[in-house]
Amino acid sequence: MAHTSQDAEGRPPGGGRWSAFRQSPFWPATVLVLILAAAAGLFAGSYTYSMANPTPRLIPTAVVGSYQEAGGREFLYGLEKALDTSVRVHPYESRAAAREAIEQQEVFAVFELHDDGRDAALDVSGASGASVAELLAQTAPAVGKKLGVHVTVRDVNPLQEGDPRGLAIFYISLAAVIIGFVGAIQLSVHARALTPLERILFTVAYALLGGFVIAAAVDWLLGALDLPFAESWLILALTMFVSGMVFTMFNTLFGRWAMLPTWGLMVIIGNPSSGGAVSWPLLPSPLGVIGRWLPPGASVNAQHTAVYFQGHQHAFPFLVLGGWALLSCTVFWVWRHRHPGGREKGPPEPGPEAAAS
Repeated sequence: MAHTSQDAEGRPPGGGRWSAFRQSPFWPATVLVLILAAAAGLFAGSYTYSMANPTPRLIPTAVVGSYQEAGGREFLYGLEKALDTSVRVHPYESRAAAREAIEQQEVFAVFELHDDGRDAALDVSGASGASVAELLAQTAPAVGKKLGVHVTVRDVNPLQEGDPRGLAIFYISLAAVIIGFVGAIQLSVHARALTPLERILFTVAYALLGGFVIAAAVDWLLGALDLPFAESWLILALTMFVSGMVFTMFNTLFGRWAMLPTWGLMVIIGNPSSGGAVSWPLLPSPLGVIGRWLPPGASVNAQHTAVYFQGHQHAFPFLVLGGWALLSCTVFWVWRHRHPGGREKGPPEPGPEAAAS
């Protein structure tokens, strides 16, 4: 008589129960419960860590005039002490040169101490970073009052009226990032039979159309931002394409678990460090450095310059986006046989000789 692997009550032994559980639908469901709980904590923690209490770490500031006099040095020291940060000083010979530095996004403000030592001007740039400009505008007059210096604060590059907090660019970039990889997920589910080339082309298609609709909704429909439409559209389309191909790359490498690295890279790390909601000088130092090299940060950077610093666009954010696009497409193409999608070619059509026989 064969030996049964059950106890007296007809249940499988401990090892058997574990094996049965691993084979049941309850195992992947339990794993997903644990993953989702961890993801929720990481999501909340990353955004709280980067945005809940923004604190300046380093603020590049242009200085002109008599800043080297005792009063100027005392004011800058008092500003550093009040902000609990370092004010990195960049001397310029003229206010015009300092303003050009703002346009190039090399500095966030211009400080000028007049010859009498009792009056000073602080030019901030709301478009460079609304949170930084607001912090400087609140702190500088208070510091000047303690030192007997009257400080006049002006916003020389303000935000647009429809975007008073400077968050619209962050929101449209966030939409492009999330819809970008959600689109790739939907292609993998509902258009599974696409060949690798077809998958890339359809990712290009929804990125171009999606970027156009985002820009049109924000500019033409809502009037929140006056966009340089063609440039903003192409930045959004490139962002959506990169986001979609990043998921496709991870889907090729990790199969059904591709959402985990995609969510971690693009949402948990990428979006909080993008500089869109909180300016980079106010972010924790590691995020301020990492954010520039990730697709969300590059997208915000390029879009921000396109909207508020026209004529001063930089190549770096496009190189970052292009690098991620090249990396993800290359990985997907080289290991395309591992991607869960695609379709097999049908058997060849029988030739005339085979048909005759």
